[in-house]
Amino acid sequence: MDIVITLLGKPGCHLCDDARAVIERVAADTGVRWEERDITRSEEDTRLYWEQIPVTLINGVQHDFWRVDENRLRAAIAELRGR
Repeated sequence: MDIVITLLGKPGCHLCDDARAVIERVAADTGVRWEERDITRSEEDTRLYWEQIPVTLINGVQHDFWRVDENRLRAAIAELRGR
């Protein structure tokens, strides 16, 4: 199963910078792909996520917001791989 982590954020967001560092590390360690999406480029993303960024999605499903818990992210990836 392909697993993709998506980071939703916006420019100048220091929490997004912190989340990016965690996601980059976990993605590199686990071999999953990750991408980043700027919510200011989409009215819908801005409306849905403005109060929650950074938001982490795994395969399009919201996993976390505000902060990325590295252990929780690793566990979610391991669970998806175990299915």
